[in-house]
Amino acid sequence: MTITLLDLLLADDDTDDCFLFEEALKELPVSAKLTTVHDGVQLMQLLSAKETPLPDALFLDLNMPRKSGFDCLSEMKAHEKLKQLPVIIFSTSLDIAVVDLLYQKGAHHYIRKPGEYDNLKKVILDVVTRLLQNKLTQPARDRFILEP
Repeated sequence: MTITLLDLLLADDDTDDCFLFEEALKELPVSAKLTTVHDGVQLMQLLSAKETPLPDALFLDLNMPRKSGFDCLSEMKAHEKLKQLPVIIFSTSLDIAVVDLLYQKGAHHYIRKPGEYDNLKKVILDVVTRLLQNKLTQPARDRFILEP
């Protein structure tokens, strides 16, 4: 059964990670359009374009060229149009001080990129399910990190 069409945005400079994310999304019981950008400058240009509607959610890598995910998140939360966009941090590292800072800056969830493909599918499905149920809000800090 296919569910409502979702408009998702992935900002990640790692082409392998982008490919795996797209393949995992295709295997889930959701109908989604995925747009991918490969650096923070490209991301902010896309989000700031007046004619472009905001996606339903953004999966944001932290370590990108030209402008980091941290800088993008700060800009989004200071921008009237962008501050309501659900942002899911999607990163390889898991530094608790960094996670705390991202929580304070207003990210909705934090996902450490899973090493296994099935776990990647599980965390994407978790986010998409929350999105479809209108439950993608910033949780209490102890439920901020999503794990498969």
